Amino acid sequence: MTFADLHLHTRFSDGTYEPAEVVWHARRHQLAALSLTDHDTIEGCAPTAAACASAGIEFIPGTELTAEQDGDEIHILGYCLDTRDPKLLVEIAKFQAVRQDRIREMVARINRLRVPLSVDAVFALANCRAPGRPHVARALVKAGLCRNLDEAFERFLRKDRPAWVPKFKMSAAVAIQLIHSAGGLAVLAHPGLNRTDAVIPAIVEAGLDGIECYHSKHGPSETTQYLEMAALHGLLITGGSDCHGSNKGRPLIGTVKLPYPFVEQLKAKAAERGAATCTPSTPIFS
Repeated sequence: MTFADLHLHTRFSDGTYEPAEVVWHARRHQLAALSLTDHDTIEGCAPTAAACASAGIEFIPGTELTAEQDGDEIHILGYCLDTRDPKLLVEIAKFQAVRQDRIREMVARINRLRVPLSVDAVFALANCRAPGRPHVARALVKAGLCRNLDEAFERFLRKDRPAWVPKFKMSAAVAIQLIHSAGGLAVLAHPGLNRTDAVIPAIVEAGLDGIECYHSKHGPSETTQYLEMAALHGLLITGGSDCHGSNKGRPLIGTVKLPYPFVEQLKAKAAERGAATCTPSTPIFS
């Protein structure tokens, strides 16, 4: 049996690893395939694909979009995307601009508390188009304004703290439609983490293709629950570690291994839709 990890992040969103580091760890754990699912960006797909090609690991282009259904925040993973799709690129650029504005507002709120954090320092540290709260926290620590990341979140960045700014969230239907329009498959990320089981039937009705049943935050009972839910609704099964490098404690890559037959099912479904982006030999990156 061979395995995959279809939920990984790099420094192109809120992870700390370079693409080559992710691939090095994937090879160390003998993974046959991986997907990069950075938040609101596909910026890291090209270098990750190149590193995978050198390592003999199959690469599936992906992203992770923040959405909502009936007032609940959910995350939608997009797999087998055409990374050159014009609509996808335009919409992702909008999401990134909103993220950058959110960082500016967070830093402005921190500054109003007489804490001299520079927004330029945050953007320089992030060095990507899709910055997030972890970058603000890391900048606070680097500037000596907080002792560690936990303090930065507790003082400023957690929900209901003085520098917390709500995320932009599109509807689940819009996120699914965007993924489909780019030739991709839409999968509900870590449902056990978001605790939003009640909205899953509505998301399925909106065109959801799969559920992330295997996840580092899912215990055995939750995995079984979502496997049963996937069978009930005729959905694809995916899984991954949700590794963010060293940003959120110890590296998680290698702790969740999705059996490769589920990857084959994902690719078969993509092929049915006419997508060629899950075929390793297809040149899809500009």
